[in-house]
Amino acid sequence: MKTMLAIISNALCRMTGRNAGAQTVSEGARVVVSRSFADFTPQATFDIKKCDLHRLEEGPPVKAELTREQGLQYYRTMQTVRRMELKADQLYKQKIIRGFCHLYDGQEACAAGIEAAINPSDHLITAYRAHGYTYTRGVSVKEILAELTGRRGGVAKGKGGSMHMYAPHFYGGNGIVGAQVPLGAGIALACQYQGNNQVCVTLYGDGAANQGQLFESYNMAALWKLPCIFICENNKYGMGTSVERAAASTDYYKRGDFIPGLRVDGMDVLCVREATQFAADHCRAGKGPIIMELQTYRYHGHSMSDPGVSYRTREEIQEVRSKSDPISMLKERMLSHNMASVEEFKEIDIEIRKQVEEATQFATSDPEPPLEELCNHIFSKNPPLEMSK
Repeated sequence: MKTMLAIISNALCRMTGRNAGAQTVSEGARVVVSRSFADFTPQATFDIKKCDLHRLEEGPPVKAELTREQGLQYYRTMQTVRRMELKADQLYKQKIIRGFCHLYDGQEACAAGIEAAINPSDHLITAYRAHGYTYTRGVSVKEILAELTGRRGGVAKGKGGSMHMYAPHFYGGNGIVGAQVPLGAGIALACQYQGNNQVCVTLYGDGAANQGQLFESYNMAALWKLPCIFICENNKYGMGTSVERAAASTDYYKRGDFIPGLRVDGMDVLCVREATQFAADHCRAGKGPIIMELQTYRYHGHSMSDPGVSYRTREEIQEVRSKSDPISMLKERMLSHNMASVEEFKEIDIEIRKQVEEATQFATSDPEPPLEELCNHIFSKNPPLEMSK
């Protein structure tokens, strides 16, 4: 019996990456391997893809250090966003979520990598594909899903929906294509004026990259050396149109002309983190704005009304999933360097699924905002600002 237990123990250890000498006990027919993380690699260095540079003599490093704790946190963040978006897909198809809904699954490395490189006191503004950033900026899954279902407990009290979510230092999803970019430049101007060493991350998609207001914002930001990181999340399709059909130049990181730029692998959370850290240091050093192009991909269509397979093939989507999925890439890196176990990732997945299910229960049972709330929050109730003569 002891020999059989030893064989099972060793097999479990090989599967989970745990110490083969870990204590094993029998409870009836069940074998339990005690938790011991002492033999896991606490930190590793990984080679990452070199960024393409514009008007820069040197760019971000081509190696990135990752601690075990960081890796598990990034995995948890990306997997939470993935599960939340898949649940939103389900609720939309059940007609519990109505109206506009633009999902972020596939692009999780962008949100997780950016957040890992900036401070909570820094600022972020994005377009309407905003659920992932709402979460990384500190809003709970429960509040996000409740907002999607139009409930009182939503982050915007059920009155903003998918495209309008806000949090401290997060200025939301913005419904008008590209309109958030001049707003982001204005936030960066406020940072400069206040001298607080903060930066503003201003995000937009490749579909918005041809908007004239972007170039006006670039111009002002360059003239005034604003601490603004302009980030184009290039997911290859603006609505149903490929970038090659929509833009004479698809080198979005060069679009600022006189502004330095980086083109980054947006499917690798470490690449995004290192590039964003480089860009933030550039801005904090008083060198003015910088542009980043994150090459990424969305698994869903442009919105829930777009099946996403009329202008691209299912095979194309599946190829990205199998070769470049940001969650799978991080997981494989950590497993190959003995930084975590398969079982540990499974436990995190189970925990996240439970969290999302509990949030869904709240989002489908919380009451809708009462009618008398309809006109609240349209205007500020604070007294008007008095201007000195």
